[in-house]
Amino acid sequence: MLSLEGKNCIVTGGASGLGLEIVNQLVAEKARPIVFDLDENRLAALAGRAELRTYCCDVTDERQVEETVKGIVGEFGSIDVLVNNVGVLFSAPLISLSPSGLKLHSSQMWEKVISTNLSSAFYVSKHVVEAMLKKRTKGVIVNISSISARGNAGQSAYSAAKAGLEALTKVWAKELPSIGIRCFGVAPGFCDTESTHVAVNEKVLQDTVTRVPLRRLGQAQEIAAFVIAGIKNEFLNGKILEVDGGLVI
Repeated sequence: MLSLEGKNCIVTGGASGLGLEIVNQLVAEKARPIVFDLDENRLAALAGRAELRTYCCDVTDERQVEETVKGIVGEFGSIDVLVNNVGVLFSAPLISLSPSGLKLHSSQMWEKVISTNLSSAFYVSKHVVEAMLKKRTKGVIVNISSISARGNAGQSAYSAAKAGLEALTKVWAKELPSIGIRCFGVAPGFCDTESTHVAVNEKVLQDTVTRVPLRRLGQAQEIAAFVIAGIKNEFLNGKILEVDGGLVI
């Protein structure tokens, strides 16, 4: 089993929600979490914690990503783990009938969801893997997907982005082990997080709970624990681990 003590671990979107819980559990493992986020207020709240580092970085901007990764390598020497966690959830049907007529899915939101959930993982992974290769680091990439990757009504952009992320996970799991890097994914079900309650109608959430055999939403701590266990398991590669309370069986 891989020891995380002293490992430099980037967590994108790590200032809140599931990302923050992953950061907290990495701290408990004596790792050094490196938080990427755009929320300056939440980053400021973490700035006083000596056991981690924070960077304001727009992961949809490849130039920012490249410069930030180079800075981290310059400061800490290496990157050992990358958790592509950042994401935005937007729910809307492709087309619907409203009192004012037909309403189409927003192309602007499509582009935002794809860039945040999918393109960002490509950009960050690309430059982190470059750093790992140059430093000959045996690294780990974790992609946080969702059961929505199977296709969830009302989530064209989100489902497409997460399905793409799962495809990247499998591609990298085939490409990267030859240079000592593993890649796997974790696909949570519906979780009791702020982002979920903001993006998903409460009635939809309650209806979903009735279809979950455990009859509840997941907790961020439960998903994060699965992420940590996967990182430490050195024989795990290429799999998408679903943690959804039995919603999909």
